[in-house]
Amino acid sequence: MNISIIGAGNIGKVLARRFVENGHAVRIANSRGAASLREVAKETGATASDVQDIVADADVIVVTIPQARVTNLPKGLFENAKSSAVVVDTGNYYPRQRDGRIDGIEMGAPESRWVEEQIGHTVVKAFNNIYAAHLEGMGKPAGTSGRIALPVAGDDPTAKEVVFGLVDQIGFDPVDAGTIADSWRQQPGSPVYTGDFDVQGVKDALARATRERTESWQATPTSPGTFDRPA
Repeated sequence: MNISIIGAGNIGKVLARRFVENGHAVRIANSRGAASLREVAKETGATASDVQDIVADADVIVVTIPQARVTNLPKGLFENAKSSAVVVDTGNYYPRQRDGRIDGIEMGAPESRWVEEQIGHTVVKAFNNIYAAHLEGMGKPAGTSGRIALPVAGDDPTAKEVVFGLVDQIGFDPVDAGTIADSWRQQPGSPVYTGDFDVQGVKDALARATRERTESWQATPTSPGTFDRPA
């Protein structure tokens, strides 16, 4: 498949490398332009691109940028996407550490529903609840005992099946986590977040989740701080 990745942070680089290893044609872009991604391209095997050029012929588009920067994406970017394109949101809302207050999320919208509203395209939420280093190095062949499972939420069953396949290809068991309305179950602070559970463990953790965002994951008047010093 043609896979485009918007964002060249830790998760973006790992996904680019793993997708290339599995035979996909991968392009990667960031806010600074293709010229800034030469080393990333060399490291991952992906092709460096500019954001404006990355969407049109992609089968899968992965958005893996800080939550607060979603609104900085070019307006109408996803209007150029194929109608069949699957958009994957890996993002998490870190109000005290990085993003500051995002009113829609603070008022109760699941993170990925808010992303949909900003970009004007449905998304599948995946790859958000695992550390990049674990995504890089802890994948195992299908059927291996203790294989880590990853929750996948979305409203389009066909799109979810595509993401299930990608999750499996890079060494993890996909678990259907419901719709985007249910995707709060895998947000930061939820039992499944960074848990590295197997299939049954993910299902159990999703079932234990509570809708209320805990105080640690709500913005304050002084947000944001840093990951070392949340505010």
